[in-house]
Amino acid sequence: MAALLAIAAADHGAVPAPGDGAAVAAADGTADDALLTMAEIFGLDEVDLTLFTAIIAPDLDATIAAAYGRLRALDGPARVTVGLAMELADLPSMSSDGIGRLGVTGRLRRSGLVEQSDVRPWLFRELAVPERVLAHVLGVDDTDPALAPLTVEPLPLRFDDTDRVARAIEAGVPLIWIRSPLGAAGLSLAAGAMDQLGIRYRCFDLRRAAPGGSVIDVLRAAIREAALCGQALIVEGAERLESDGAAAVAVLTDAMVPVIAVGADAWDATWADAYPLSVDAPVVGPQARDQAWRMVGAESVDGGLTGLRLAPETLAQTAGYARWLALASGQPLSDSLVRQAARRVGGAPTSNRPLSGRRNGFADLVLPQHISDMLQRLVGWARHRDDVLAKGTLLQTGSRGSGLTALFTGSAGTGKTLAAHVIADELGIDLLQVDLSAIVDKYIGETEKNLERAFHQAESLNVVLFFDEADALFGRRSEVKDSHDRHANQEVAYLLQRMENFDGLTILATNLRGNLDPAFNRRMNFIVHFPDPDEPTRRRLWDAHLERLGPLDPADPLDVDGLARTIEIPGGDIRNIVLAAGYDAAAADELPGMRHVLAAAVGEYTKLGRRVPDGGFLNRT
Repeated sequence: MAALLAIAAADHGAVPAPGDGAAVAAADGTADDALLTMAEIFGLDEVDLTLFTAIIAPDLDATIAAAYGRLRALDGPARVTVGLAMELADLPSMSSDGIGRLGVTGRLRRSGLVEQSDVRPWLFRELAVPERVLAHVLGVDDTDPALAPLTVEPLPLRFDDTDRVARAIEAGVPLIWIRSPLGAAGLSLAAGAMDQLGIRYRCFDLRRAAPGGSVIDVLRAAIREAALCGQALIVEGAERLESDGAAAVAVLTDAMVPVIAVGADAWDATWADAYPLSVDAPVVGPQARDQAWRMVGAESVDGGLTGLRLAPETLAQTAGYARWLALASGQPLSDSLVRQAARRVGGAPTSNRPLSGRRNGFADLVLPQHISDMLQRLVGWARHRDDVLAKGTLLQTGSRGSGLTALFTGSAGTGKTLAAHVIADELGIDLLQVDLSAIVDKYIGETEKNLERAFHQAESLNVVLFFDEADALFGRRSEVKDSHDRHANQEVAYLLQRMENFDGLTILATNLRGNLDPAFNRRMNFIVHFPDPDEPTRRRLWDAHLERLGPLDPADPLDVDGLARTIEIPGGDIRNIVLAAGYDAAAADELPGMRHVLAAAVGEYTKLGRRVPDGGFLNRT
């Protein structure tokens, strides 16, 4: 090889051979050291290293680039071709070893150390070293720009399974799969095991990769990045491997560094013949949650974290955002600011109300006391669910999942939807209301697919999943007389099963409880009936809504007692009457008065198809 270069460089003075070290050594020997270390990490033998040195040489020495040009009968500097590299490494051009080392399955190409730049005949194809690898050889180890947006910094925590994962890494298990659903600490478990062994690591989140891009390309780049830096690899968002299946898994299991994959889903046995070591990530209980909060240097907030289903990394983002909110508002960090930050950081982008808008509370619900107490109890369960799960034994006696389910029944306008919003607001999370028109499909199997998408979206977000008018979708199962009956029954059975596996809070609301399948009853943690309001409750409802009208007409005072006694409608209709009265008064450029409310009541009764009492409302005895 040296002789060939010397002949080609006759007009350029002495040219050292790429394989003898002098051609690629930087002034301080950095390149030589990097090459030797890289050969050890990537498992390159002497021939691989000679080929790699020949390929990188023109990027390190302009004289060699010129020599390559002379060897290829070109006018200027050039890169090495497959045939020239093989000749420099003393490999015959017809050698199977050449394509085995420089082909797509060879270690140099497979590990991303070498790229092929064209599709000319095999021996004439140019070879190059990616810029990231060149920078590493020259002593610069800035993260690959393509991977920088995917980089995450886990919070290493210790859990019961930390020792198990650490032992598997030490034993050389090629792939460890950690299933980590919403709010679980899979990433912290993986980082904690690495920390326990004193292993440095890189962590990349596949969910941040560009949609539609090649997951395999991202994985190869991530493995190369970790290997160049002598680190292990943690891959978050590993459920995205599904798009490439077995091929993506093969890239991970072939990695030359320890790999832990963290995904929201369980391992799919169709991805590979071998089953990886699978571990379920622990729920972030009170102790781990408080530890993570302290690790990010956040101030202690009593009760601010209770019930928030946030992974430790999201908790860190919440802490940072809460600090910004405190600075912007000129207030100290508080319970409400932490929950507002958690809602912004981990909430649903599809929320149907602005985050800056007014939130609902139990004071907005005008209900009998025992109903309000039951809703408060539901909120308490949801807030402390993770505390119960952290104990690990309470839910092991049955097959039900860890989610909570509630059924709200009652006539239209009795407060079911408002109550669902209040519960979400009390928990500091968003309400994801399912659009039934987008769910129900006339084609067989499509409704189930649409339901699955709704549940999957809810599981990827920290939300309350709300099905309004659920009886329209999940009716009572009936005797199978035709294919329509059979598929309708399948939809109900699917929802029952999916609700049990949903790891969150699901609320169903219906005006007609009798239309729902009885199987829903035993699967509900809470069944809350919202009764039609009696006269005292209607009095409170009128007071609550009328006070929002603002200044009233003193010449036409409101008779709230009379309204409550004579207009027997639920709160939703009372709200509509008050809203209509406000609009009518504004249109007439008048202050709202009793005349506007009574006229609006007549309009509401007409809209509902109900008969207005003879002589009006207040004349009834």
